[in-house]
Amino acid sequence: MLIVYLLITATVPSFRSLGNLIAFLLLEAILVFAFKVGNRFAHGRSAFIGLIVLLALIVISSFTINGFLSAANIKAILLFAAFLGIACVGQTLVALLGGLDLSIPFVIGASNIGLLFLIGLGVPPWLALVFVLIIGGALGFLNGVLSYRLQGQALILTLGMGFAIAGLVQILTSIGSSFGGNVFGTVPKWLQNLAAMNGRTFGLAVPPTILLWVVIAVIVIVGLRYSAFGRYIYALGGNRRSAKLIGVSEFKYWTLAYTISGFSAALTGCLLLGWSGGGFIGVGDQYLFTTLAAVVIGGTSLMGGYGGYGYTVIGVLVLQVLSAFLIGIGLKYEWQQFIFGLLILPMVALYGRAPHIRAQV
Repeated sequence: MLIVYLLITATVPSFRSLGNLIAFLLLEAILVFAFKVGNRFAHGRSAFIGLIVLLALIVISSFTINGFLSAANIKAILLFAAFLGIACVGQTLVALLGGLDLSIPFVIGASNIGLLFLIGLGVPPWLALVFVLIIGGALGFLNGVLSYRLQGQALILTLGMGFAIAGLVQILTSIGSSFGGNVFGTVPKWLQNLAAMNGRTFGLAVPPTILLWVVIAVIVIVGLRYSAFGRYIYALGGNRRSAKLIGVSEFKYWTLAYTISGFSAALTGCLLLGWSGGGFIGVGDQYLFTTLAAVVIGGTSLMGGYGGYGYTVIGVLVLQVLSAFLIGIGLKYEWQQFIFGLLILPMVALYGRAPHIRAQV
C-alpha cells in the first residue's frame, strides 16, 4: 500500500497529505492482519477476511472523509452495490459450476437501450420489461447450451456472444455509430422510482432496488444452502464425474445457471435505465471486471464447488465501499481499477493455497 501511495502521489501531487498516507498504512496493516488470522481458518477464511477488510474500510473512510457515514452517502453505496449485486447473481452460480460468463456487461448494455427503444415504439413499459427479461434469459440459455457443447470454451464463447449481442441490438435499434450507442426517450416514472437515488419504498426514502437486492440475496443464499438445486450445483462444481454417477444432470444445471445469469444481467440493465434516465450501450462495461472481482474477493472458487452468494455479497460491499473511499480521497477511475486489481491478487493467492482448491488443480 505504501508503494501504491508513492505511485499515486508521483502522478497526482495534490493527493499527497499526511491523512492519506496514514489511511493507506492503516489499510495495509489491517490487510496483513486479516490474511494472517484468516489462514488459521479451515473454512470461511474468505468471509472472515472480507468482513475485516470491509469494517476497516468503513472505519478509515469515516475518519478521513467528511460525511462518509451520512445517510445520503450510505444510500448511494447501497444502491450501486445493489446494481452490482444483482448482476453478480448469475456470475456466482456459473462460477460455482466452474464456468465464467463474460457476456454480462454486453447483456446489461443491450437490455438498457433495448428497453427504452421498445418503450419509444409504443410498447407498454411493463410488457417491454418482461420481453427484455425473457430475451436476457434466452440469451443466457443459449450461452449455456453452446458452452456446454464446447466444454472448456465458456470464456471465449460468452465474450464473443456478448459482442454479437451488443452489435445486433445497435443494428436493430438503428443507432449505430452516429449516436454512439445512445437511445433517447422518456423513462416511465415507476421505473425511475425503482432505481433513482430519490426513489421511495412504502413511503420511506429508500430506493426499491436496494430492497429488491436484499430479497434476491436471501432467496439465492437460502436456495443454495437448503434446496436440491443448491446441493446439485455444489456437487457438480466440486466433482462433476461423481455427481453425474448419482444421476445429476450436468446439462440441466449448467444451462440453468447461465439462464439465470442472462436474466439477472438483463434486470440490471433495466434498473440502470431507471437510474440514468437514458439508454447507453456501454452502461455495463464496468461490470465485466467488477462482477468477477466481487466473486473472487468474496471467496467463491472460479474452479467450482466452493463459495456462495453470501460470499459474493461481502465482495460487492468491499468493492463499493473501497470505490467510495477512493473517490472521497480524490482518485480517478483508472486508479480505482489499479487498486482493485491489486486487491484481487492476494485473494487469488490465498485461495490457491487452500486444500479444496489444490485438490481441483
